[in-house]
Amino acid sequence: MTGAPRKLHGVAGIDEAGRGPMIGPMVVCGLLFDEEPGTTLSEMGIRDSKLLTPKKREALYGDILAQAASSCVREVSAASIDELRGRGVSLNEVELLEFIAIAKKLKPLQLYVDAADVKAERFGAAIAERSKLESQGLVVVSEHRADLKYPVVSAASVIAKVHRDRSIARLHEEYGDFGSGYPADPKTVRFVEDLVARNEPLPPIVRRSWESVKRIETKLATGQDTLESY
Repeated sequence: MTGAPRKLHGVAGIDEAGRGPMIGPMVVCGLLFDEEPGTTLSEMGIRDSKLLTPKKREALYGDILAQAASSCVREVSAASIDELRGRGVSLNEVELLEFIAIAKKLKPLQLYVDAADVKAERFGAAIAERSKLESQGLVVVSEHRADLKYPVVSAASVIAKVHRDRSIARLHEEYGDFGSGYPADPKTVRFVEDLVARNEPLPPIVRRSWESVKRIETKLATGQDTLESY
């Protein structure tokens, strides 16, 4: 006999880390709390992950998970992102699909998200409708920079960032130190440049569909300097 579907419960926040890098995965995290956790999280010193040092994020990681009733972390590899984009799936849609999957897993009654769409309300409406949780009472609050405004989203951003940082550290052990993976990091750019210059195939951790990667390939092919372009 199949039990009845679990009713929606609690307050959740979802955020991502690693949307823009040219190397490494995107990580999306959702956290569910039994009750509105804003005051508790604020008192813990939780803010948007970008405003915290790596050491502080690591220190908060366990405390955040201890406060949460449930959590869900999903990692989308660079190769998966390239494969999806090759089939015409936009990065916004990739992120939306991950948010939907987490919403369906956590089943919150109220969900706060950092919108990936230029139209924040459209992003939230898509989560509510496509997760099929709207009919059960789900309310989605979708805003740009929600990680700065809502502690529950800030907490999710911290978990996502720590998870991604740990993934990057593991990739460094396998592929060498390529830096942060972001196009603004000279070490990251040089890593890709060196591979292209040696005519070596780019490893699957590099997002080959990224314009920053394509520019490196094009400029090296034409003999132009690249570092000043990033």
